[in-house]
Amino acid sequence: MHIAHLSIPAALNSLRTSVDGLSPIEAEKRLREYGHNRIEEVKSDPQWRRLLREFTHFFAVILWVAAALAIFAETRSPGEGMWQLGLAILAVILINGAFSYWQEYRAERAISALRNLLPSQVKVIRDGELLTLAAELLVPGDIVLLEEGDNVPADCRLIEASGIRVNTATITGESLPKARTADGEAAIGAAASDASNLLLAGTALVSGQGRAIVFATGMRTEFGKIAHLTQTAGKSVSHLQLEIARLSKLVAVFATGLGLIFFLVGTLIGLPFWTNLMFAIGIIVANVPEGLLPTVTLSLAMATQRMAKRNALIRHLPAVETLGSTTVICSDKTGTLTQNRMTVQQVFFENTLCNANEHHLGGAAASLLRNAQYCHNLKQGLRNGMASWLGDPMEVALLSFARKVQDFGEAPLLSEIPFDSQRRRMSVVVEHEGQHWLYCKGAPEAVLPLCTRTGQDGSTALDETSRQHIGEAQERMADQGLRVLAFAYRPLQEQESPAERELIFSGLIGLHDPPRPEVPEAIARCQSAGIKVIMVTGDHPHTALAIAREIGLVTGDRPLIVAGESLRKMTTAQLQIALDNPEALFTRVTAEQKMLVVQALKNKGEIVAVTGDGVNDAPALKTAHIGIAMGVCGTDVAKEAADMILLDDNFASIVNAIEEGRAVFENIRKFLTYILTSNIPEIVPYLAFVLFKIPLPLTVIQILAVDLGTDMLPALALGAERPDPALMREPPRPRDQRLLSWSLVARSYLWLGALQAGIAMSAYFFVLYLGGWHYGQTLGKTDPQYLQATTACLAAIVIAQMVNVFMCRHPRLSALSFSLRQNHLLLLGLGVELSLILLIVYTPLGNRIFGTLAFPPAVWPVIFLLALGFWVLEELRKFVLRVCAESPRQ
Repeated sequence: MHIAHLSIPAALNSLRTSVDGLSPIEAEKRLREYGHNRIEEVKSDPQWRRLLREFTHFFAVILWVAAALAIFAETRSPGEGMWQLGLAILAVILINGAFSYWQEYRAERAISALRNLLPSQVKVIRDGELLTLAAELLVPGDIVLLEEGDNVPADCRLIEASGIRVNTATITGESLPKARTADGEAAIGAAASDASNLLLAGTALVSGQGRAIVFATGMRTEFGKIAHLTQTAGKSVSHLQLEIARLSKLVAVFATGLGLIFFLVGTLIGLPFWTNLMFAIGIIVANVPEGLLPTVTLSLAMATQRMAKRNALIRHLPAVETLGSTTVICSDKTGTLTQNRMTVQQVFFENTLCNANEHHLGGAAASLLRNAQYCHNLKQGLRNGMASWLGDPMEVALLSFARKVQDFGEAPLLSEIPFDSQRRRMSVVVEHEGQHWLYCKGAPEAVLPLCTRTGQDGSTALDETSRQHIGEAQERMADQGLRVLAFAYRPLQEQESPAERELIFSGLIGLHDPPRPEVPEAIARCQSAGIKVIMVTGDHPHTALAIAREIGLVTGDRPLIVAGESLRKMTTAQLQIALDNPEALFTRVTAEQKMLVVQALKNKGEIVAVTGDGVNDAPALKTAHIGIAMGVCGTDVAKEAADMILLDDNFASIVNAIEEGRAVFENIRKFLTYILTSNIPEIVPYLAFVLFKIPLPLTVIQILAVDLGTDMLPALALGAERPDPALMREPPRPRDQRLLSWSLVARSYLWLGALQAGIAMSAYFFVLYLGGWHYGQTLGKTDPQYLQATTACLAAIVIAQMVNVFMCRHPRLSALSFSLRQNHLLLLGLGVELSLILLIVYTPLGNRIFGTLAFPPAVWPVIFLLALGFWVLEELRKFVLRVCAESPRQ
């Protein structure tokens, strides 16, 4: 039998110990056998290997090879600017690797937060002597002494207890303290957290004192099991990470294949070996978007800043994009969908149900009001510098309501029978007007069986008819989303024990936690965006359903309502089938059951976001695609395990974050189109050089000037585009939708890139012919005419990209549809891009680094006219697309 089901002597005997504790020799022996009482880390790769992994993934390997080739080429053919290229690529690798490693390192801090909940010192009895030992030296069989304020160091079975109440939020997520006694009972098969004679590691004593016998330490405790789940719960690789990996492979194969093909072509047409190798390296470098990873990383970082302004703090960058593909949100009710601001709405007394603001309550409901005023365990203290009642918001609401209607004055608290989940009620004994009174409140089903009379003076018997009326009133209040409490009392003789029996029923009170005003609109936005919202709460089914109807989460006549007890009995298949219901509520559920719901949704192929606030929620937060912790009421462990933290605990902020996440994926596609477009005008000069035997129109270092220079800030500006309002009127993006689609490749390479290549080559040949060049004429690498022509080719690519950034703002809508005021970074990017090309063209430093020389001023109007034609052609394409899209509707 579990130790919770054993008597105290049997429990001591089962662990071969006594009330005097273990001997030091036996304790040392058990320490060797069971190990130290601490949260152990699951063995994982050492930090140096994790750091190394960030520099050896596929895209990094491509860049390493490109850098090595560039540096090698510099040794064989100096003066080509290849060393600058090699160093720049190395800088990209190092910056990205260091940033990614730092992100992963931060994620591991969850386990540190878990350890901080365990005490460092504990009082232990060994061989009849009281000792203070390090908590990690505790072993099964030790006798520990605990008192108010102590954290429980290990899983223990109480053997002596006086007024103990325990905060179990770290294990169960419940905020109300639970009573614990040495002679308490535990139902067979019940969770250890529900046993009233057990204290679990990681919880804390709110009041009382006692002795307990340790029966589990370290990773064998319930707390240790949660820690293990937190460390080992598999974290899904984001869609963006998979797509970047896929893109890396495609780019590598394409660039390397093209480089090899043209190396062979160069060999066949008789190019010298080193010239041919330089040509092949140029082809490879031109096709590798060196700026892609930094741009993606910075774009995600900017998205996190925008989300933070909307009260959503992102902890892991890939989570930004994953949010955009979310199909299901599993949300708590209290504090997330509601305001967590309890107010009394209705009262029932003497067979009368009325609103709380009715004026006649004072005298008629006197016994009920006294009950509400005195039956609490609130403490007076300071909040924001002002005197206030501190404690459960529900009790604060009851006390405020009672005093507002009729204040009965102070009444000294003599004793308390605390609330716990088994009894589902609490009682206090107070002295008022020279009389001792017992006041009780709790769930109606827990209080009513103890009542025998009713009425102001308790003279009326509580018969079946009265009980039926009370039950009907309870149902009516619950159906309106109210939390219903029953109140009862009885006078005590001065020496009478405060037993909860033969009570006088005084009435019911219904409290309302109003929905957040912005939640109904957020729910509607989810529905229009094809996102399913499932309420997962510990509340009563009637209350949950009423709130769900009030916020628009449930509109049909037959929603699915699954209670925790029913969920526990379901098979995986049954749960997955149940989740097909379009409107689902899960009530009276535990955190473990919440994780079952998340896993079932993942098995169905959904992208799941889940909210949580307690330590026990950490595994569910890690299991979900997106774990969302509460920033106001959430524990540190929940926050460390989550991908996102709600700074205001507001459901509407989740929806805002999803909108931003959707925008991120679209924005990445925008700047991917922009970046890939310039690859073609970088490749074509090399093809023309080999196939038509003309002077090389663009050098490798000039390609670098575009990829890691002029293109970077405009690409970032595209990554900072505001969400399109239409995004939240479309269904979630399919899981298999590619970042790099064939349509994107065709637009970038075959259309925009081809047009840009035509502009660049036109500018190049225009400068050559201005200088009197004729086909077949060779030009030296330092010939002013050649330097001017390559500079014009580079300038034409940059100017065309300045036009292209406007065209990439949307794949179908005209560039004129968007205001520059919507994206201030775009103006900055254009300004920087223009400044950089002018510095490269007109300054001695730019000329020396990039091998450029200022060309005749007459070339600029030609470049601008060509760029204007580029814009006109793309606008015509978009116009045709829009007309074709609208035609079937007409």
